[in-house]
Amino acid sequence: MLRLRDLTCGYGRSAVVHGVSLDVGADEVVAVVGHNGAGKTTLLRAVVGLIPAMSGTVEFDGQDVTRRPTNKRVKAGMAYVPQGQQCFAHLTAGENLRLVADGRKRGKALVDEQLDLFPALRGLLGRQAGLLSGGQRQQLAIARALVTEPRLLILDEPTEGIQPNVVAEIEATVTALASRGGLSVLLVEQHLGFALQAADRYCVLRSGRTASTGATGTGAATRVREAMAI
Repeated sequence: MLRLRDLTCGYGRSAVVHGVSLDVGADEVVAVVGHNGAGKTTLLRAVVGLIPAMSGTVEFDGQDVTRRPTNKRVKAGMAYVPQGQQCFAHLTAGENLRLVADGRKRGKALVDEQLDLFPALRGLLGRQAGLLSGGQRQQLAIARALVTEPRLLILDEPTEGIQPNVVAEIEATVTALASRGGLSVLLVEQHLGFALQAADRYCVLRSGRTASTGATGTGAATRVREAMAI
């Protein structure tokens, strides 16, 4: 579904990510982990087209999208949930969802499907999004992205600053989404327990370079911690 080959990207003339290659297969969850400043968010921003690639390629569903703008990548089936529980704070939770759903043939049904995934949001549809808790805003942000019916969901630190019970709910939702088919997930996460539980494979970034890759499962946590060690 997603293939990165020797991707180098950054800001201005300064490269942050150096020659990273990564695959995300159909219906697969791949976690990118690493310390703060390792280049994880920069990598995601290049995948979705918010920053240009300096070199290397980004392929999505067999098509080279390296030079395509973000809106074309989203139209092709990418959805990006950035770091920080981002939403339209002055709109209600329901308006946040309808903003994306309006104009889609299955708009109302798509909103209902996401509310089934995140039932806690049903009682909050009339509340201003900026007044929701961090965990509620994060669930809203993911639900809003899923209304677009993506084939690749890109999540940046979905558990950051969220209480443990909501972390467990988001983990269960990500796992359920991937297992039902039709959706791949690229996940950036510092919570290793969540990342290795939810993902099929991992990639450790260190100083913008690939330090280790592998399958999750027995021994993965040890391998990841060793690769992250400085």
